[in-house]
Amino acid sequence: MSARYELPPELNIYSALSAREALLAWVGEQGESAKVLEISAREVAEVDGAGLQLLAALSNMGKSWQLVESSDAFALACRTVGLSQWLQLGVVHNAQGGAA
Repeated sequence: MSARYELPPELNIYSALSAREALLAWVGEQGESAKVLEISAREVAEVDGAGLQLLAALSNMGKSWQLVESSDAFALACRTVGLSQWLQLGVVHNAQGGAA
C-alpha cells in the first residue's frame, strides 16, 4: 500500500494549480509499486468542481485510488455532484471511473 496523501484544506479553483502539482509530484514518488493510492480528504474545508476534477484525473491517468477519510465538506460536494461512490471508504476507484 502507498503512503497516504492528504488533500489540502482548500481544494478549489483558486488552489487547483498548486494542488495539481503537489498531487502529481506525490503520485510520481509512489512509483509503479503502489497498486492503490490512498487519499485522505479529512482536512478539506472548501471544495468545488475544480477540486473534484483533480481526483477524477487520477483515474484518467490509469491510477487506482481509494478514499480513506473524508470531511463533511468533501462528502457534501461529492454527493452534490453525484460522486457518492467516492465516499465509500476503502473502495478502489479505477481507470474505468468506477469501483474495482
